[in-house]
Amino acid sequence: MSVRSLMLLSFMAASLATGPGRAAEHRHDPATHAPASSTNPAAAPSAAVAVEFPAAMRDHTLANMRDHLAALGEIQQHLGAQRYTEAAEIAEQRLGMSSLKRHGAHEVAQFMPRGMQDAGTAMHRAASQFARTAQESVIDRDLQKPLTALATLTQTCVACHAVYRLR
Repeated sequence: MSVRSLMLLSFMAASLATGPGRAAEHRHDPATHAPASSTNPAAAPSAAVAVEFPAAMRDHTLANMRDHLAALGEIQQHLGAQRYTEAAEIAEQRLGMSSLKRHGAHEVAQFMPRGMQDAGTAMHRAASQFARTAQESVIDRDLQKPLTALATLTQTCVACHAVYRLR
């Protein structure tokens, strides 16, 4: 599933959840957000579909996602220091296709709706693509390409979180 498809899905879910007679689940003032757009799906009203996970699997999955966020921060630090190889290694080992076994992706996937599975696969593929792009920057020292790939990777996370939430 492409990032654009994930974003469209998030907007559709937001529309369904906030239609006539249904209140958006917001705990803050959405007027403070930038308008929702194809580049800012997180600005749409919260309408994430609740996905039931067994408690232990939910805790495991949330820990994985917190590690994903930490990995993104480490990647940014390495890019800022022009340590492209280190950024690529973190991306591939903790986020990319190589990380699937480490995260227990097969066990977790059985609790996910198909769209959530597709979003996860899109994220892992985007991370592997970022890793390849960052590794190429070791030679040409071009920061623009890995930053663009990192933005694509991050957008896959944002799109999925806009559509789904764990319960």
